[in-house]
Amino acid sequence: MAIKTRLIVMNFLQFFVWGSWLISLGSYMGGQLGFSGLQIGSVYSTMGIASVFMPGLLGIVADRWVNAERVYAAAHLIGACALIAAANVTDFSTFYSLMLLNSLFYMPSLGLSNSVCYNVLSRRQLDVVKNFPPIRVWGTVGFIVAMWAVDLLGWTQSTNQLYVSAGAGLFLAGYALTVPPSPPFLDETRRKTLMSSLGLDAFVLLKKRNTALFFVFSLLLGAALQITNAFGGPFLNDFKTIYPDSFGVQHPNLLLSISQLSETFFILLIPFFLTRFGIRKVILFSIVAWVFRFGLFGLGNPADKLYLLVLSMVIYGMAFDFFNISGSLYVEKVAEPKIRSSAQGLFIIMTNGFGAIIGGYGSGWVVDHFTSADGIRDWPSIWFTFAGYALALAILFLLVFRGRQIDTKPVTSPS
Repeated sequence: MAIKTRLIVMNFLQFFVWGSWLISLGSYMGGQLGFSGLQIGSVYSTMGIASVFMPGLLGIVADRWVNAERVYAAAHLIGACALIAAANVTDFSTFYSLMLLNSLFYMPSLGLSNSVCYNVLSRRQLDVVKNFPPIRVWGTVGFIVAMWAVDLLGWTQSTNQLYVSAGAGLFLAGYALTVPPSPPFLDETRRKTLMSSLGLDAFVLLKKRNTALFFVFSLLLGAALQITNAFGGPFLNDFKTIYPDSFGVQHPNLLLSISQLSETFFILLIPFFLTRFGIRKVILFSIVAWVFRFGLFGLGNPADKLYLLVLSMVIYGMAFDFFNISGSLYVEKVAEPKIRSSAQGLFIIMTNGFGAIIGGYGSGWVVDHFTSADGIRDWPSIWFTFAGYALALAILFLLVFRGRQIDTKPVTSPS
């Protein structure tokens, strides 16, 4: 099999593992296990907890001592075993612990997957910038295929979604060992300090006011990323008594997957928007898009107002991509070359780490606050609260950066 094809298969499986449960697990936890909003949110926050430190720790292992593909295989093996165990428990504390264990090893596998691809392509003297994006896009395809498979098989509220993910993870663990080796770069990595390996030297960027504020907004917007992942499914499921035959109730994952399809479209628009409006305005567009994302959820339903939900899914592509991709480019500009990897790591820690933790627990509290004693959720109030949060961020962003552009002059890091 050609090496590019082999890496495509690896990326497809990497995100198939995640897509099998990420969007639908909230429906299973709320509908079958009877978990509260805070409990559901806390399970999703495990990904944030893992993102704070595990990518750095497993990255050090792969950089210094063990081939990256072996660390990658071990991570998927442990994660798959945790999912199998989670599928066989119903109490919250045990389920939470097992999903935390899964997150501790799945989240660093995202970076390890990229590392293996970069290493294999580089060792074959292939242009990474040119060849990696067409390989990585198959990860998004894998995510969508997994969502559709779980939906069409009727497993959005079943433990089978966890078994599907675990099965794919076990297969990927074995498959990864057949990929060409990615040994540590001993001379380069052993000269790096532990602080540098963990990405902590990028904290020098916080010396500059605008850059520090950018990372604060990264954290606050990161809180929005997991909200619809955790509660999009339970939201649609609650319409089953009113619109039991509607498309959104019958096929929630198919409806929600429009968000992932939208991502691929808006990624292509980023170069035009950045050239035409600049990074500052593009980030503002992203924040405003979150307002509409949540607001349209509050106004829509899966029957006569399905078009509002579809529009919300489409807007998600702008809300997600315009901040994550543009934010990554901003970090690339403000960081000098020798701390760029650490700076990107700090960006991920803020958005997928601390931001996801705050978003998981915060959104769970909001859902419980608007849930009556008999378990009826006031979804319009819930979504409008999230929309109000995004609107407040947009206004704050305008006030903070009024009359000035984001400074893109690199900050000098300590030697």
